[in-house]
Amino acid sequence: MVSDLVSLFANSQVNVIVWLIAIDYILGIIGAVLKKEFRLGKMAKVMGKGVINYLLGFAVLELVGQAIPTLAWIVPLGFVIIVLALIGSICENLGKLGLNLPAYLKRD
Repeated sequence: MVSDLVSLFANSQVNVIVWLIAIDYILGIIGAVLKKEFRLGKMAKVMGKGVINYLLGFAVLELVGQAIPTLAWIVPLGFVIIVLALIGSICENLGKLGLNLPAYLKRD
């Protein structure tokens, strides 16, 4: 049972998601500190919510793909959507740090 759960999280896609989450949070913390908006309580809320949403959401997609082989296509699609969402958040944090981004990368 535990080994089944471990195998859900022991793949390169989860590794990419974890790295993107780490980069996103580090940039967010730097931006908040520079703008003097850093609050430990706020970070704890965002940290738990984001990590749970992305990692457990992807694990559920993997389970669905394994349980229903005709829906296996949903796993790479979900991965791409999660990666794009995280890249969007990273770009937003870079914008908060003063990096000029093209209009199509900015949130309206």
